[in-house]
Amino acid sequence: MTAQTFDRPNNGRTLIVLLLIIACMIGLVWASVPLYRLFCAVTGYGGTTQQAAASSDIPVLDREMTIRFNADINPALPWQFKPVQKSVRVKIGEEALIFYRAVNDSDETVTGTATFNVTPFKAGSYFSKIECFCFTEQTLKPGEEVDMPVTFYIDPELAEDEHLDEVKEITLSYTFYRSDEEE
Repeated sequence: MTAQTFDRPNNGRTLIVLLLIIACMIGLVWASVPLYRLFCAVTGYGGTTQQAAASSDIPVLDREMTIRFNADINPALPWQFKPVQKSVRVKIGEEALIFYRAVNDSDETVTGTATFNVTPFKAGSYFSKIECFCFTEQTLKPGEEVDMPVTFYIDPELAEDEHLDEVKEITLSYTFYRSDEEE
């Protein structure tokens, strides 16, 4: 039987390789959230909507869709938050303006930020927002009530997507959270 010996210089090389692997893993973890957000914004994955310029040169089609509105609030945010109207009927390509209402029920100034999605998820890449309160943080003084606008249109390319022929209704949903800076 022979004794097997280990080459000591390889231990240093192994350590360097392991440290490089750990550094790469940490880098991937750090970059995963921004990369995922970019992926969702480009593909519409998970109901992520598109941000667009004005729709003045977009053709308006005869096909109509019902757009429903949903509002949720994180319990850490002392606000009331709801859509002013429950739904609207719009033609594909037609620009629409709707409002959500927020009321600060606390006795302090509070800043909130909204996340959003569209269902069905496969329609997200065709839902284009021109203006939205969700693009920036919202600060409300004690007892303040505001109507926050959302201007949007449904991209006419939706009508060409055979996987969306059965879609007659889209839900735009927002959840408001207390801003990270305040927590």
